Amino acid sequence: MPRVIPCGETPPLELGAVVEALNEESFDPSDEDSFAAAAPLLKGLANNRGFLTAIALDELKHRCKRQTSENSYSSQVIMLHRASDKYFIRANFWPGPRDSIFKSSGSSPFFYHVPHDHNFSFLTVGYLGPGYWSEYYEYEYDKVVGYPGEAVDLRFVERSRLEEGKVMLYRAHRDVHNQLPADEMSISLNIMEASPRQPFLSQYRFDVKRCEIAGILTATSTEALLKIAAHHGDGNAHDLVRSFAAHHPCDRIQMTAIQALAAAEPTFDDRLARLADGAASANSFVAAMSAREIAKLELHRPWIEGTASA
Repeated sequence: MPRVIPCGETPPLELGAVVEALNEESFDPSDEDSFAAAAPLLKGLANNRGFLTAIALDELKHRCKRQTSENSYSSQVIMLHRASDKYFIRANFWPGPRDSIFKSSGSSPFFYHVPHDHNFSFLTVGYLGPGYWSEYYEYEYDKVVGYPGEAVDLRFVERSRLEEGKVMLYRAHRDVHNQLPADEMSISLNIMEASPRQPFLSQYRFDVKRCEIAGILTATSTEALLKIAAHHGDGNAHDLVRSFAAHHPCDRIQMTAIQALAAAEPTFDDRLARLADGAASANSFVAAMSAREIAKLELHRPWIEGTASA
């Protein structure tokens, strides 16, 4: 489960002081110990009981101009600082079942009841309220290929919640949690790792009852554009997609390119042949995903070819 980091008595800190300390070259959020050492900074920020209200009021006065330009999340998140290429700081709101927004929206927008890991590390602290609950698991990222349906050695650790003042370090590709609603509206503060490599690292959704990967949560604009480019009549577009399919360093994007090329083939057998090349790949993920696609196509061959009986 995430590392619980005791911080002892920590004086309140202003957001600017936290940012200044995190901007030091010695802070490296990709290094677990370096990230953990920043826990007192986050605890100090959490001990500042007035800063978040002041920021929220200022955003309202300026029609949330900064949030519009810097915040790519939903209204559940207030972006507090995003001027660094190593990290950003945010506040998250976690409604409980009795809150009106929960009643009107349900649990899905808040990622409740979706067991998942993260492709980044982050520090979190309970700022207000009882805190969300989580069922915590761990797994060995290096021992999985990463395709949906793959069996994973998920080890249950405990069920606990993020209470006020509790600081935890969620470790990338190790800690899995099934996040459950807070008993009442709660707020957490996060220092999030930021890296250009994150879009190329897969984040997984898990089926904790079956102990397997249920899906891949990471998606990039590159993957969407590849699907369009494969159907474009221009030869340059096809060359680009074939290049991605042959040797893109991200196996997920490589597989998307193969699927896009297969979908653009004129006949059913041509699609299978394109996927067969992927199934023969030395890349375990590409091979497994290509084999799955072939199996799905074969299963639905009669419907695709229009020969299914009524």
